[in-house]
Amino acid sequence: MAKQILFAEEARTKLVSGVNKLARAVVTTLGPKGRNVAIDKKWGAPTVLHDGVSVAKEVELPDPFENMGAQLVKEAASKTNDIAGDGTTTATLLAQQIVLAGMKNITAGANPMQMKRGIDKAVTAIVAQLQKIKTDLSESDWQSVATISAQNPEIGAKIAEALKLVGRDGVVTVEESKGMEFEIEHKDGMQFDKGYASAYFVTDPASMEAVIENPYILISDQKISAISDLLPFLENTMKVSKNIVIIADDIEGEALATLVVNKMRGTFNILALKAPAFGDRRKALLQDIAILTGGTLISEDTGRKLDSVTIEDLGRADRVWSDKDNTQIIGGKGDKKALKARLDQIRHELEKSTSEFDKEKLAERVAKLAGGVAVIKVGAATEVELNELKERVKDAVGATKAAIDEGIVPG
Repeated sequence: MAKQILFAEEARTKLVSGVNKLARAVVTTLGPKGRNVAIDKKWGAPTVLHDGVSVAKEVELPDPFENMGAQLVKEAASKTNDIAGDGTTTATLLAQQIVLAGMKNITAGANPMQMKRGIDKAVTAIVAQLQKIKTDLSESDWQSVATISAQNPEIGAKIAEALKLVGRDGVVTVEESKGMEFEIEHKDGMQFDKGYASAYFVTDPASMEAVIENPYILISDQKISAISDLLPFLENTMKVSKNIVIIADDIEGEALATLVVNKMRGTFNILALKAPAFGDRRKALLQDIAILTGGTLISEDTGRKLDSVTIEDLGRADRVWSDKDNTQIIGGKGDKKALKARLDQIRHELEKSTSEFDKEKLAERVAKLAGGVAVIKVGAATEVELNELKERVKDAVGATKAAIDEGIVPG
């Protein structure tokens, strides 16, 4: 296929045009006076969005060079969303203005490398100043921040209630309600910072997320590369359910390829996840997950191999959600007494520990296990309204959690 090539001013003009087109669409949603953006679909009703990153994801420009500029800014918005959970529209606006000012100066003869160094210095200075003027949030302020972010007092109150249920380290998820009301459910659960082993496990291509309802969960600290290790487990589990989650040290090669092919064929509904952390801390976290879900950790330390797994060894949960970086286990079906005993054991280790790093990680484990998961159920009259409301609540949760962790500044 022949390649089109542009240079110098012509290339810069096209890139800037793409940046501007994307930014104009996204910046429409900025701030308390931000407006909605309607997205036409080839099928079904149009989607109404009030969220910068969701608008950005929908933008594809016909001109390949303009589209390249749009994709560069889209990446900045996505990264901001991944790290902070909100602020994507502001990130898009900043990126656009940096590009415009940069192009203006380059055209006037400025040195691009000196400009880049200047931008880096400015970023460092601005971040330092923001740290200086920020205000830390008290629990009584959570509702105000959530209300401003969601632009809705009722949503703000529900988000604050959910966050108070699980604490600052707990997990808040958003689901569709069967009725019209907002509801909050508190369930045993936890989140860890590892995602799916392959993008082929995704169940929602639009958001690149995977969700498995009522799964049977295999938990192991072993590396899985041969499918023969998993065959007895898969055959036994398929007799009772097609919904399967595997959490292991690593899943690769033949084993991963076979799971992906069978998932795509619809043989079973499976999600393979990489275990969090490293070394002894990984084993401890996997044991936490096993107790939370009522499963057994399959470890060579205890003489167990994967081909010996039975249905009784598998954990259960209401749902497992994952994206490329994080996983949430919601509604773990483990024994409450065993979970309490595990928490007591971790707290005892925390009291005895002399290492600051170990104390921090043990406190994190207690917060994750004890806080559980708050589920906000959102209801609306139409699908368009429901989807817009879900995105608004997700954004407000992300913004409020970021404010709790980092503080707030005026504006």
